[in-house]
Amino acid sequence: MSSSDNKGPEITKWHSKDGEFRRQVSSFRSLVEPDSSAEFPAEANRYHLYVSYACPWAHRTLIVRKLKGLDSIIGLSVVHYLMGPNGWEFSSPDDVPGATLDDVNGAKYIRELYFKAEPEYSARFTVPVLWDKKKQTIVNNESSEIIRMFNSAFDELLAPEYRGINFYPKELRPQIDELNEWIYDTVNNGVYKSGFATAQDAYERNCQALFQSLERIEVILSKNEFLVGERLTEADLRLFTTILRFDPVYHGHFKCNLKQIATGYPNILRWTREIYQLPGVKETVNMEHIKKHYYMSHTQINPTQVVPLSNGPDLDAPVVKPAARPY
Repeated sequence: MSSSDNKGPEITKWHSKDGEFRRQVSSFRSLVEPDSSAEFPAEANRYHLYVSYACPWAHRTLIVRKLKGLDSIIGLSVVHYLMGPNGWEFSSPDDVPGATLDDVNGAKYIRELYFKAEPEYSARFTVPVLWDKKKQTIVNNESSEIIRMFNSAFDELLAPEYRGINFYPKELRPQIDELNEWIYDTVNNGVYKSGFATAQDAYERNCQALFQSLERIEVILSKNEFLVGERLTEADLRLFTTILRFDPVYHGHFKCNLKQIATGYPNILRWTREIYQLPGVKETVNMEHIKKHYYMSHTQINPTQVVPLSNGPDLDAPVVKPAARPY
């Protein structure tokens, strides 16, 4: 696709006419299943994951792919951190450390995958994208569904130590679902609804709701190691990618500045460090891509494209757990 090709939506038009940010609903919603007769059966080396290190939604899939040992059977391509007029672009790691070329489809832009899967596609070109190399199409571009697939659909292909890892156990699903619902609306999406608002009322309403939820999370984590008791679940991983970006990006760039994680939420900070220090998680974090994407791509918010120095709190610091929890 050339830069003069205007097929598709205006990539940087984030807000609605009333000043509110409304997130697009994902378009590709098929599922990989552990059934050889399924439309998309679980097979080793059949599927490929396209992500941005900058994107918190894509970051979820990277973490679950790593923690479940799927990196040996599901390939990975990483886009350039800068989103231009044509959206996410592939780049040589020699030019942009951490990025990759598309060695599966030879695409220059993520948008090309969407048009290959659906020639009349007219919505946004988002990551993550789970691609089926056999059928040459997009299976799914909804991060919440991709991590569910990664959680269990490929278990029969994995070593025993990975099969037993379950971030969405049946007995905890009601609690996980309830947490996901309000955390998604007010925190994961709340930072965007604050940052991309173009009306004062929309900004204030969403920013206040965001911090009310952070206070609620802080109380939960004062009593529990993780969001659902003492077990790491999907709810933690979905929230983690937003909290990781909070101080270095959302606090300033998105005007979510009533408090910082580093100084205002000791239990959330402890929890963030604990997840960050899990084997494999740190290598899914690329703070250079994260900061440069937000501060350089969103020129309507930061026209100078100057990137601030701070990476937020030191997540390698020792995790100090409470000696006793007030149950």
